[in-house]
Amino acid sequence: MLSITSQYLARYRRLAGDRSDTLLPVTGAQRRFVLVRSLDPSGRPDLVPMFFAFPYGTIDPERLRAAARRLAARHTALRSRVGVVRGTPVLSVPADPDAVVTRPDLLPGESPADAIRRALASWDAQGPAMRILLVSDEEREEDILAVVLDHAACDGRSLARIVDELGAAYDEDDPAATAAPEETHAELAAYRDAVLGQLAAEDRAETPEAAAYWADRLRALDTHAPAPSPARVPEGARPSGAAQARLPAHGGGVSFPGLLDACRSATRELYGTDRTVPLGYPWGGRPTGAEPVIGCFLNTLVFPVGTGRGSGPGPGPGTGTSTGTGTGSEGTADAWWDDLDRADVPFDAVVTAVRSAGSRWTGGLDGLLTVDDDTRRPPLKLAGVEGREIHVDGRPVRAPFALSVTQGAEIRLRMVWDRAVLDDETAHRAFDALTHALRPSDPTVR
Repeated sequence: MLSITSQYLARYRRLAGDRSDTLLPVTGAQRRFVLVRSLDPSGRPDLVPMFFAFPYGTIDPERLRAAARRLAARHTALRSRVGVVRGTPVLSVPADPDAVVTRPDLLPGESPADAIRRALASWDAQGPAMRILLVSDEEREEDILAVVLDHAACDGRSLARIVDELGAAYDEDDPAATAAPEETHAELAAYRDAVLGQLAAEDRAETPEAAAYWADRLRALDTHAPAPSPARVPEGARPSGAAQARLPAHGGGVSFPGLLDACRSATRELYGTDRTVPLGYPWGGRPTGAEPVIGCFLNTLVFPVGTGRGSGPGPGPGTGTSTGTGTGSEGTADAWWDDLDRADVPFDAVVTAVRSAGSRWTGGLDGLLTVDDDTRRPPLKLAGVEGREIHVDGRPVRAPFALSVTQGAEIRLRMVWDRAVLDDETAHRAFDALTHALRPSDPTVR
């Protein structure tokens, strides 16, 4: 039987025909975002925004537009549109690279953050994957610059590169200069080769043994968050809540299995005990020899978080044999390493394998975890002026909760949650449990 990846490639090739320069395939990671968007009644895509505050009047809008156009011309994924053509997810590449830079006007009584939230809520899926917003905050004498990307075209590891290249393009001597056509064509060829290489790796990974592993590993999963209900959102409240904390970093930070263990404390508060909760996190890498193109990025893996107080480090009773045998982070690490050996199996193939084994799980995630290195997040500099990275809260959240961890000289934790699923009191209790689990009593303990 053909793998899901092979079936997808066959459909793509029939569809693309001789249009391989304007209609490109997408990876398994990108297919997941296309699928999630298709299941959203509003068709809302996952967006990855970065917000920076600059001193008022220091940004030249025309130079910014020129820089954005140069960046889009240099990266296929940033100027393209991710969508579905005749039932097949594809990346449509326009003939003329362009970028969208807008300056939303503030409505009466509206704050700059409100204007940004409104602009993001009206995102047109037919436009390019990268767009830039510039909003003036006269009260604070600042300009807020939002660099926003469709998640289907960009992963977290690409953000630092985008920030660096946008600043470099802004600083070029000739603001009207554009990327040479041969540079654009060469990057498109490199992008296509990288995606095809990634799809070949995914096809090789879709073995019967890998399907059996994931079916056994995740067979106890179910969606344990309550169904979203707008009625749960307090009147006048924004759709999501947020909490953040800073912790001292001891011994080089917290290992990834340690973060997974800490997530168990949070999910126990959110969903109760004796549950097996699907927690998604990005992992993987490009095939050997592939160009480091933006848009060919990490797979989403699922870790079954067992919330039982006596279940030990594994994902709980009845979730397979690969749950680790040690205690604490050691057992979690054993299970996690086993998962990484099958990390190239695309998300939709994992869901298919689990459902084929009789599970009711449909692929929904009750939580998301992303981890970043502080040294990989340089500030945005425009003409020597460094922007201050800020947050604009209150935007819609795809999962019931999402946790981001930034490690460096300190550990920065940030959690957001969907108020239509989780109430604020419960979410804050879960965040407190998480920070407590990550705050070592002995500084020598990681």
